[in-house]
Amino acid sequence: MDAGHYLVRLWQRWHSTHALVAIPLMLIAAITLADVRTPGSVHLGPLLVAAPAITTAFAGPRLTGLIGALALGAQTFLAARVGGVATSDHIAQLAGLAALSVFAVLVCYVRDRHKEQLAQVRSVSEAAQRALLRPLPERLGPLHIASSYLAAEKEAHIGGDLYAVARTGERTRVIIGDVRGKGLSAVGEAAMLLGAFQEAAHQHAALHVLADALDRSVHRYLTQFPEADEEAQEHFITALLLEIPDHSPVARMTVCGHPTPLLIRHGTVTGIASPHTAPPLGTWELGPDTPRTAHAFSFLAGDTLLLYTDGVMEARDPTRTFYPLEERVAHCAKNSPTALVYHVQQDLLAHAHGALCDDAALLAIQRSPTAPLGGLHLGDLVHGVGRQVRTHEEHQQTV
Repeated sequence: MDAGHYLVRLWQRWHSTHALVAIPLMLIAAITLADVRTPGSVHLGPLLVAAPAITTAFAGPRLTGLIGALALGAQTFLAARVGGVATSDHIAQLAGLAALSVFAVLVCYVRDRHKEQLAQVRSVSEAAQRALLRPLPERLGPLHIASSYLAAEKEAHIGGDLYAVARTGERTRVIIGDVRGKGLSAVGEAAMLLGAFQEAAHQHAALHVLADALDRSVHRYLTQFPEADEEAQEHFITALLLEIPDHSPVARMTVCGHPTPLLIRHGTVTGIASPHTAPPLGTWELGPDTPRTAHAFSFLAGDTLLLYTDGVMEARDPTRTFYPLEERVAHCAKNSPTALVYHVQQDLLAHAHGALCDDAALLAIQRSPTAPLGGLHLGDLVHGVGRQVRTHEEHQQTV
């Protein structure tokens, strides 16, 4: 948060607090005036205890103590008018008001301390999220990128969803994933996978080979200390790997148990179905029975890909209806990646009434409309993509 935003929030807080302080002040004045005008047999002074009690709802210990002192002064004034302050009844009233005011100040002090501690925890959480999920660049080669992360826990800023990009030569590689489970173990597994991706993305030429390397890394991590986690064998990470060359209108993806992306082209939204979906990462012991492959599809200048995690599709409204992602994306299909992600994020929160059942991550990638793609015609493009897919499948069968 920059200095300007901090000052604005500080001013708003100060303004709202000092506007609300008029309530206990008016209450003290009204009770005092009413007590003065009523017959001597009617004593309204004990009602002054409401002033410091109300102040604790919006003010700190100092302001609450000041309101308590003013109420005590008003009580003393009223007692002096009828019988004097030294009477046992008035002494009891003053003592009770003083005790309640001190208690109100203590409540404000403890509450503010807890707020400071919570603010520190949030600060650490935000720092951890920035370290784990580093902010993605808005531009990377010919690509425009926008992302969003919504944690299911209201007070949390981090969870088991993940995304990252890596620039390798004249291509961009992307990963988006979802760790099974919650808590610190999920955060640890997400951090491990992101680190492994940033390193392995530069070492393996083929996308499916990169996926195999990540699978082995996750498997080693989950089985390194089996005695520390009895459920380690049940942990896994769904992931989708994407590779986008700078100068070719073709993108490739390897799906490891993860939802496939949506392709937005000329305002039309279509799902990209992968003919081969491999098991999630961390299931390396399954061996060659389920080989991973790279599926090629056209990704033209001006196209946008929307990647997401399960938390987006599984968000429900009060009637238990799932969020219709593809239908809602169609309403903002012509937006920029930043506007698209923001629209889906706000619409998702509105659909779920702010109560997500799982973490939700969104990642929009648009190829610049002016990006040079080697001058291929659309017919050549479709034929080339089909040829790449068939060649790759034949290679897999040979292996």
